[in-house]
Amino acid sequence: MLRMLGAEVIDADTLAHDVMRAGTEAHRRIVARFGPDVLRADGEIDRASLGALVFADPQALRDLEEIVHPAVVGETLALLAASNARVVVVEAIKLLEAHMQRLCDAVWVVSAPREQQVKRLMETRGLTHEQATLRIDAQPPAEEKLAAQIQSSIMQAAWKTPGNRCSAPGMQSLPKTGQPMRHVGGHLTGPSRDYRDCALPRREC
Repeated sequence: MLRMLGAEVIDADTLAHDVMRAGTEAHRRIVARFGPDVLRADGEIDRASLGALVFADPQALRDLEEIVHPAVVGETLALLAASNARVVVVEAIKLLEAHMQRLCDAVWVVSAPREQQVKRLMETRGLTHEQATLRIDAQPPAEEKLAAQIQSSIMQAAWKTPGNRCSAPGMQSLPKTGQPMRHVGGHLTGPSRDYRDCALPRREC
């Protein structure tokens, strides 16, 4: 939706794929931590095998995140620095955990009912019901994250000031008050998310 209104969108999930490619530091560390069994015949990471491993083991998931997330944050910051867009949206499931909200004027969270999450994972990733449930359970509930990170609010979009907001041609329908927003959209924007954080990075307008 925001891309259609003129925003540039950075998808952290796509960046995660890129930083794990053969030849990268993240790829080397993943193989060192999880062994060659997570590799395909061409040397690339077998994401299905790796996912089955880490989503069944909380410590393994934490180890993977410690490898991948810093690389994704670095790539995100590089893209932000190179962007000429007046509004840039960072779509990232771990935006708050990576403390990237500090770069942003607004943080939006889109949630979906559990049954819809399971259905999307099964349809788009070819997972079984059990596998999909395991992945969902590995993520903290959106309500818990927001209560801890955004002062018990289910969703806040906090602009710097009411009189200093970023805008772009065609984006007049974005919120134009300095007050927290309580709802943005009603559907899940990614197949593997129980929520997804969408942030508008700080930019002088």
